Amino acid sequence: MQSRSRQGSQMSYTLFPREGSPGPLPVKPILVLGSTGSIGTQTLDLVAQPDSGLVVAGLAANTSWELLLEQIERTSTPLVSLSDPAAAEALRPHLPPQTTLFSGPEALLELIAAADFEVAVHGVMGRAGLEASFALARAGKTLALANKESLVIAGDLLIDAVAQGGGRLIPVDSEHSAIEQCLRGEDLACVRRVLLTASGGPLREASLNEIENAPRDKALAHPTWDMGPRISIGSATLINKAFEIIELHHLFGLESDRIEVIIHPQSLVHSMVEFIDGSVIAQMNPPNMRGTIHYALHHPDRQPANLPGFDLSKFRELTFEAPDLERFPALELGFRCVAEGGTSGCCLNAADEVAVEAYLTGKVPFAEITRISQEVLDARPTKSAGPLSMSAILAADRWARSLAQELITAKTANAT
Repeated sequence: MQSRSRQGSQMSYTLFPREGSPGPLPVKPILVLGSTGSIGTQTLDLVAQPDSGLVVAGLAANTSWELLLEQIERTSTPLVSLSDPAAAEALRPHLPPQTTLFSGPEALLELIAAADFEVAVHGVMGRAGLEASFALARAGKTLALANKESLVIAGDLLIDAVAQGGGRLIPVDSEHSAIEQCLRGEDLACVRRVLLTASGGPLREASLNEIENAPRDKALAHPTWDMGPRISIGSATLINKAFEIIELHHLFGLESDRIEVIIHPQSLVHSMVEFIDGSVIAQMNPPNMRGTIHYALHHPDRQPANLPGFDLSKFRELTFEAPDLERFPALELGFRCVAEGGTSGCCLNAADEVAVEAYLTGKVPFAEITRISQEVLDARPTKSAGPLSMSAILAADRWARSLAQELITAKTANAT
């Protein structure tokens, strides 16, 4: 049985004309949400490659209007949005006459409703991208999802929305993209386990004492990936991998007993699938998100790309080790959320967002990020009044953020 995430229409595009087929090359219009962030800028690099077969139908950002303006000039996109009204007003005098600007809190949703696109690359980070994920799911197109929080917060509801909308969801996380590629054409009943790889982050070799009060510069210094602050800190605590456990569960319908995390410092094997006959299939490429984004943009086809592949100097040594749960207890929280279900993922994400911000602003030490997240989960009401709904999820999000902030205030007071 195939995963629900791969149901829906199967649209195929060809970059080069087939023999005897005259006329211009077909193009695929794409929407890029979070265009000024890491995922967005790498997506636009792929668009700019010769014969990419991609055209930009719309761009969305939050505050970075100057970089957005550069992107507008490069892509000639007809539609853009800025969630920050002040940034939108700063951009407006510089807009080409053919470009429409949406601004304010609803700008992202207005852009999605107005744009004519086939694939949306959703790179808005955190809880802020939740509503956009559901709007894209209902649009019946391909959702190339880098906003893992949407699956962590409301995975069952989002997967159902994609199925009901008639589109498809392709993960942009490197690990889940790897698993999707390893599972193509396979029966999930034949999967013994999925091996979810993790680099181990910048504190992989740190002692418990060093982890307790790890300074920001060290926690942010990821050894193999260049990422934003929250994801970098999440890789240091390993809570990012806990989120990926939840994400994997929702995407592929796998329970905890078929999910295992292994540390792979080189970040070349992005994940592996072990089958019931003992065969193991791995997906490998250098630690660069462009390959994962390119795969999502052209799925289910594979198209040429000027991207690196096998390099003997990099691939000659691959090492793996078990995670140390004593030093990185956040990893267990992902398995706990899979077991508990309900609003557990939502509460974990909310607590982590608040705790990471408190750490980055110097309010709590590094180890408190995980403790705060666990304390919020421990306090979460586990009884539900009925089927999980979006209103229940949003209420849980508000509750978890409030409690996390209370815990931070109490810890700060005790420290002084």
